[in-house]
Amino acid sequence: MRTISAKANEVQRRWWLIDAADQVLGRVAARAANILRGKEKAIFTPHMDAGDFVIVVNADKVKVTGKKETAKEYMSFSGYVGGHKSETLGNRRARRPELLIQNAIKGMIPHTRLGRGQITKLKVYAGSEHPHIAQQPVNVGKVS
Repeated sequence: MRTISAKANEVQRRWWLIDAADQVLGRVAARAANILRGKEKAIFTPHMDAGDFVIVVNADKVKVTGKKETAKEYMSFSGYVGGHKSETLGNRRARRPELLIQNAIKGMIPHTRLGRGQITKLKVYAGSEHPHIAQQPVNVGKVS
């Protein structure tokens, strides 16, 4: 029995389209992260970038469960005195809804050089329009 390791020139990249309207944030993020990493391919290799491109549309219509809309807080710290900022999920959705999906997916990708390369293949848009029509993305369908 031989173990096959994917090589960079053997990977064929495709474009996938995920419509996040009325779907749960975590489920959309998990599906997108698996496609970005290439885990749904037979040639998946953990140390290689075998993933595909992912386009997520309707980020402003993504659902969250429970009381997360008001209770979940996103925090950041600049490193300076008084540089602590926090905002609720509802405020972030009103300000920049793409960040909800981007941050959720970024947390599911490895925090290494490989992960930084994989996250660049993610494109998130608040509305239903995107500029990647020429790539002919395949619709993923309803994420379950």
